[in-house]
Amino acid sequence: MDATVEILLIASGAVCLLLGLVGSILPVLPGPPLSYFGLLLLHFTERVQFSAFQLVVWGILVVMTLLADYMLPVLGVKRWNGSKWGNIGCVIGTVIGIFFFSPWGIIIGPFTGAFLGELLLAKKESKDALKAGFGAFLGFLLGTVFKLSVCGWFVFCFIRALIMN
Repeated sequence: MDATVEILLIASGAVCLLLGLVGSILPVLPGPPLSYFGLLLLHFTERVQFSAFQLVVWGILVVMTLLADYMLPVLGVKRWNGSKWGNIGCVIGTVIGIFFFSPWGIIIGPFTGAFLGELLLAKKESKDALKAGFGAFLGFLLGTVFKLSVCGWFVFCFIRALIMN
């Protein structure tokens, strides 16, 4: 492989990993998938070859983070005694937040949706509706920590692979 192409793949992989870290916090970028793509770019060089097992496990981690990103706010509502209306509101708020109020909509949407679902549809008092909204927010934060951890691990693997080879 040409040295220029290899350098380009390594540099592009590093950029993807950094964008993935940023995307773990900013919802406009798909953090873990970008970071995984950065590892794949490094894998396509002659300098580093990851095992099929590593690539599959890392791919599963990416899928798990994507699922957790949507499921944890809903589980947070449930944990904080929210009803099905709070969960439905959380999901609707997440979707509306992502598409209409990005980047902050991913944070505000689940909270607002859960709160309004509990307050308006479940007819709960404000303090109970706030608890459900708080649960959605905590779920969002936990999902963010999970994404940052996975992307951070990918950065570590990338750097370690470059140093060791």
